[in-house]
Amino acid sequence: MRQAKIKRFNTLDYTGTEAINTICTNLSFSGRNRKRIAITSYMQGAGKSYMCLNILYNMAKRGKHVLLIDADLRRSQLVASLRLETDGEMLGLAHYLAGHCELEDCIYETNMYGACVMPAGRYISSPMTLIDTPYFGEMLDYLAQQFDMILIDTPPVGLVVDAAEIAKCCDGSVLVVNYNATRRRELIEAKRQMEQSGCPILGCILNKVTFNTLSAKKYYNRTYYDHYYSSGYYGTGGKKSDKG
Repeated sequence: MRQAKIKRFNTLDYTGTEAINTICTNLSFSGRNRKRIAITSYMQGAGKSYMCLNILYNMAKRGKHVLLIDADLRRSQLVASLRLETDGEMLGLAHYLAGHCELEDCIYETNMYGACVMPAGRYISSPMTLIDTPYFGEMLDYLAQQFDMILIDTPPVGLVVDAAEIAKCCDGSVLVVNYNATRRRELIEAKRQMEQSGCPILGCILNKVTFNTLSAKKYYNRTYYDHYYSSGYYGTGGKKSDKG
């Protein structure tokens, strides 16, 4: 396994961190055999790669040994997002599937303890010639024995068939949905394509949500506590009532 240095990683605010905590907890309780997780979206710009990176970071902080595979061989964002630096040529998934390197040559242990990455390697105009082979599934089977979780960043399922093909070799999939941008019919189509692959959909991540747009404010205001007031549990001034 080679070494790589992450030079940029944007941490989330409190709300975002709590949301990622919830996502990672749900993934942890999805089943002990749910190790290979494909993460996709319907269209570009939903933030699936950003979600992959934050799930990787959160899981690694929990003490898990996690690998993120950049399987978007058409338009990779991983290396640029992390400003990943390596010694020598950066090899990746495309190099391995094409037989240009060994598996350990394209897996990088990062300076983020517990987090490993496999870059896309190089852009391929027809990646299905590499993905739709026994080598891809055999690779994931082997890696599932080496890591606690494998996250696979796939191309958007609404643009190309790569995500559905990749999902055939996975234990579960997650759809990233752009809030107020992804249409209902697009979500239904994405669900249909992923289900046809035989890979169960573990859930959706609603991304790019402004916290103020949610109804969470009601959780903290008097509306949430009205049933206590109406029952006579609290008297004037918020003190406990003597009514019983």
